[in-house]
Amino acid sequence: MLNSPVEGAPLLADRQRDFGAALLDPEAPVPEGVHGSAGRADARRFAVYRNNVMVGLTEALAARFPVCGRLVGDAFFRAMARVYVGATKPRSPLLMRYGDGFPDFIAGFGPAGEVPYLADVARLEWAWGEAYHAAEAVAASGTILATVPAEAVAEVRLALHPSLRLVASPYPVLSIWLAHQGDDPSGEGVEWRAENVVVVRPDADVLMHRLSAGGVAFLEALLRRRTLGEAAEAALGADAGFDAGGHLVGLFTLGAVTGLVNEADGESVS
Repeated sequence: MLNSPVEGAPLLADRQRDFGAALLDPEAPVPEGVHGSAGRADARRFAVYRNNVMVGLTEALAARFPVCGRLVGDAFFRAMARVYVGATKPRSPLLMRYGDGFPDFIAGFGPAGEVPYLADVARLEWAWGEAYHAAEAVAASGTILATVPAEAVAEVRLALHPSLRLVASPYPVLSIWLAHQGDDPSGEGVEWRAENVVVVRPDADVLMHRLSAGGVAFLEALLRRRTLGEAAEAALGADAGFDAGGHLVGLFTLGAVTGLVNEADGESVS
């Protein structure tokens, strides 16, 4: 337990910081002010607690990034996860939120360099989890555009579903993810090409759909609250054959749009 504060003792915030740092550093001594029932520091008991924290956070990463675990094997994944855990404290009491920085960590983790697509697969798994836990919202029908005069459609801004995420990768991340579902994934038959994926959960299930380069530029612009005209122009810059109408219908079909943005107050109009 933590000793009661006395004059000249570290502030509670300092003790909490030292305590958290010691939990993730196996070389650190038992923090000041922490003692066992005998009234003195007990390194063995603190080591048990430290190990439980390490195991718990590693398990949280394994649950959030299961395909990454399958791609590199359990031993490698857990060794990599322990390095991440040792350097990264949780920022939320919800374990399902732990690991937001894990994909970027993988990208800079030397031993993972032999699996160059691993970080992007992790980004796709992160996006899936973010979409799954995102706020609920009612998807709008494409007929809502019929309320806009034809000459004003290009100036419309769309309100996008709060679960929507975008992952652009030079690797076939969605194909790899799909190939490693089920009890006996083979990973065979993946066509090695770039894949860009939009992730959204309009209802109970998370949906993932491939996008062209033009589709990525179109959606990125919409995410920045650009108008439909501006988004189409950006998409045409990436793909001269881009079909703005077809992609717009696709977004509504996926349930990725919740309404039109009211320019007067910035709120969505369903």
